[in-house]
Amino acid sequence: MAVDVGAEREGVPAARARVRSWLLEGLVENARRHSGPHTQPASEHRRHPWWQVMCLTGVDYFSTLGYQPGIAALAAGATGPVATAVLVAVTLVGALPVYRQVARVSPNGEGSIAILEKQLPWWTGKLLVLVLLGFAATDFLITITLSAADATEHILANPYAPGFLEGHQVAVTLVLLALLAAVFLRGFTEAVGIAVVLVAVYLTLNTVVVGAGLVKVFTHPSLLTEWHRLLVNEHPNPLLLAGFALLVFPKLALGLSGFETGVAVMPLIRGDESDTDADPRGRIQGARRLLTTAAAIMSVFLLASSVVTTVLIPPEYFHPGGPANGRALAFLAHDLCGGAFGTVYDVSTITILWFAGASALAGLLNLVPRYLPRYGMAPHWARAVRPLVLVFTLIGFAVTVFFHASVDKQGGAYATGVLVLITSAALSVTIVSARRRHRAAGLGFAAITGVFVYTTIANIVERPDGIIIGSIFIVTIIVVSFGSRIVRAFELRVTGVRLDATAERFVTEASARGPLRLVAHEPIARDAADYRTKELAERHDLHIPEDDVLLFVEVTVPDSSEFESELSVVGESRHGYRVLKLSSPSVPNAIAALALHLRDTTGRQPHIYFEWTEGNPLRNFVRFLFFGVGEVAPVTREVLREAEPDPDRRPAVHVG
Repeated sequence: MAVDVGAEREGVPAARARVRSWLLEGLVENARRHSGPHTQPASEHRRHPWWQVMCLTGVDYFSTLGYQPGIAALAAGATGPVATAVLVAVTLVGALPVYRQVARVSPNGEGSIAILEKQLPWWTGKLLVLVLLGFAATDFLITITLSAADATEHILANPYAPGFLEGHQVAVTLVLLALLAAVFLRGFTEAVGIAVVLVAVYLTLNTVVVGAGLVKVFTHPSLLTEWHRLLVNEHPNPLLLAGFALLVFPKLALGLSGFETGVAVMPLIRGDESDTDADPRGRIQGARRLLTTAAAIMSVFLLASSVVTTVLIPPEYFHPGGPANGRALAFLAHDLCGGAFGTVYDVSTITILWFAGASALAGLLNLVPRYLPRYGMAPHWARAVRPLVLVFTLIGFAVTVFFHASVDKQGGAYATGVLVLITSAALSVTIVSARRRHRAAGLGFAAITGVFVYTTIANIVERPDGIIIGSIFIVTIIVVSFGSRIVRAFELRVTGVRLDATAERFVTEASARGPLRLVAHEPIARDAADYRTKELAERHDLHIPEDDVLLFVEVTVPDSSEFESELSVVGESRHGYRVLKLSSPSVPNAIAALALHLRDTTGRQPHIYFEWTEGNPLRNFVRFLFFGVGEVAPVTREVLREAEPDPDRRPAVHVG
């Protein structure tokens, strides 16, 4: 049988092209694509009552009940309920007021990262955002892997689970992560309706379990007596007990995980009919209700679950390999309510934990396009969903293998990401209050910031895994971001060009008299002698006829750390010379964009005149990358070459 080798070889590129097309499908800004944290819905996107959106953030926040009581018991022992009471106090008195203020200051869901970005200008703000994105990535990614690992704990511990799964914790967790990736590769859209059902069922089941536990505790006084005896033996001095609870509290910080996503989902909240983009009071009020209600519900469940699990479950059961490790409430569900109810509880827990991973992955897919493409710090493929899903899934696989799919080992990394973001939120509202001269609020938020700084440092010292993983993410994001910025430096980087009436008149009159001749001029002295000297030098060195009109182009750079902007051109007659004034993050890119715009609107090919830049070329190129100036002439020519491949239509660059 003959084989057509040529056809076979031709089929390989075709197959690669199909795979590439599938991977890069929808190569657009995807911040609108996923219903989850940091989403940016289109104006026609359906919005929901605040309590429904609370369920969307609740799949992350409330699902921590699957493992939080066990972590508290393992970390604090008999002191668990006292340490949890400290956690609840910090939640209601610290985190809740901070995020209610974040919702007021940042009503479009940008959160504390965007607030700090606005407060810190230039590259300082951008670098801070990249660092916080590293910790946000740690938070979301560990949410995915930890939730999958805890779902696996519930699967393997269920009495009806197949025997062949025993001992394959890592493999089962990897399968759950792969299933999550498959859902997103196929397409993940509306999630609010599913979240409402999952949260309603899960909280109802937890109410039954915790209620049954409390009934047993208070109908058997000996249980409380034994717990109190153990507590007094461990810490006979009440002051030392309180001190120990404060020291161990940072280990319980996973119970604070819902606040950042609570403000991130604000764009999905239905406000009042009177809401405007500038003043969305109804949406802000709904978000504050969401945060307060979620914090109140979680505080009740955290405190009650800590009491029943600490009092009713033997301490050794919480240790790795024990029947309550990573699943304390599920253990009580089977023990107090029977195997059938316990299995229903397991299924509900597994489902909400898996969906918490879906919510976190949606948050990652929404968060990356929100900042990095705007900074010019993301490769083009990062705007497509599927490549990002594959990248995050592979990282999730690596994290799962590294931590052996252990809930306890991942808790520190998760808590670090959560605490850094909460600390940044507290710092952001402190700065905003201080700049608005709200002295009392500023002092209060400063005190809260101090508490979270302590908590973060204590968690990092106790469990450095989180800062290690966060640092890896930060370094990776910074390297990739600046590498992408360098690669994309020669793009036009202009979203539109708009000329005022005077500039339009200058251009129209100049094009009617002959070629459009643009002279790049640095706006320093701007006196008559400066313009006269520049004109004489350009006409002499580059042989420009005396009768041809010159348009001086002056570009100011307000913030070179920005990547793209609209180009607003203002015409000004100065000392008898016609000047086009521009403001842009980059001088060469602005001049190139203006030249192409004038070519398209006048039908004439512009000529642009420069002087050579003095100094080391490499140093000047670095100045261009970071300050928007430097080697203006050659960079302008390169930007034009990339934007217009046809040399005959490309604006001409002259250097004298």
